[in-house]
Amino acid sequence: MSRLENKVAIVTGAGSGIGQAIAELFASNGAKVVVSDISVENGKAAVDKINAAGGDAIFVKADSSSAEDNKNLVATTVEHYGRLDIACNNAGIGGPAQPTGEYDIDAWDKVIRVNLNGVFYGCRYQLEQMGKNGGGNIVNIASIHGTVAAPLSSAYTATKHAVVGLTKNIAAEYATKNIRCNTVGPGYVLTPLLENNLTQEMQDGIAAKAPMNRLGTPDEIAKLVLFLSSDDASFVTGAYYIADGGYTVV
Repeated sequence: MSRLENKVAIVTGAGSGIGQAIAELFASNGAKVVVSDISVENGKAAVDKINAAGGDAIFVKADSSSAEDNKNLVATTVEHYGRLDIACNNAGIGGPAQPTGEYDIDAWDKVIRVNLNGVFYGCRYQLEQMGKNGGGNIVNIASIHGTVAAPLSSAYTATKHAVVGLTKNIAAEYATKNIRCNTVGPGYVLTPLLENNLTQEMQDGIAAKAPMNRLGTPDEIAKLVLFLSSDDASFVTGAYYIADGGYTVV
């Protein structure tokens, strides 16, 4: 059954990893998908894969840290598909590993711009359009570090906590306007970013910290996002769903 039949969705950071898995799953469930990424090469490759599988997707280059790019992303979506029903604000960066007292100021500002401002800018224009539609659904991708610390990554931790708070505020403000907003907090997921920056030994060490003793997969996170984006979650708003193999329970 196509759970998102005739819906139009935006997914940011959809050129690889979790974002790409979300875009592909949305498309396979009937949604028309706007793939957004700062990488033209990755974004177009993701669109080609979706369309080759029988889906309907277009690519729009956007820097999530730019308010103007987020505004244009929504405008282009409506121009091409006529409306906006679903948005998944997934784009984010990690930043350098530094103690808070030594954290590079420019790096701090960049993480804030992408991880927090970028989600706000996305929601700002998505909400405006969804109000015109008479409703909609937003899922923001935070992290397990929206609830626990990530030592040596204070900017990342601060922004992910903030995304959880922003989501709750939106849910409270727009619940009577037929707009839902939820957050997903992935644990450590095997993505190209992780594979390219961590040795197998390091990956195994992280996996061992979770009771399931493994890393997650992008598809596992995408399935949770699909649930929250569908009518199956029609009474769910303001929630923060952690998917981490039990990492945060011990």
